[in-house]
Amino acid sequence: MENKVSGECLCGQIKYAATGPFSAFHICHCSQCRRSTGSAHASNIFTTPDRLEWLAGEDKVIHFVPDKPDVISKSFCPHCGSLVPYISPKSGKLIIPAGSLNGDPGIRPEDNIFWGNRADWYESISQVPKFKGFPIRASKPK
Repeated sequence: MENKVSGECLCGQIKYAATGPFSAFHICHCSQCRRSTGSAHASNIFTTPDRLEWLAGEDKVIHFVPDKPDVISKSFCPHCGSLVPYISPKSGKLIIPAGSLNGDPGIRPEDNIFWGNRADWYESISQVPKFKGFPIRASKPK
């Protein structure tokens, strides 16, 4: 089933639309993805480059293509730093940072890859309280 979902960077200067169906959705815990995102993992959707349409700001996108062949690439907004879709030089696949999407891509994560490289604290996330927004605390930590 084809579905179109829009996405954008944090500041809104870069906007795109991607058309599914998408071929894969991986949660990657490798150290490169953790460093690249500044979080516990990357949430990436994979498809072919012809499934992407730039709506605004394509000319602003910064592409990081490493000198070393085993280091991942990434593309981002130069204003806010948000990751945006890019074509992997290694695989030729279009990689869409799932967190940049505005709606449901119609695919769910299928696996956790590079699980052995996950952050030491990652599994404790399921144990902590959950809030709809910022937690309200009786007193602020000193």
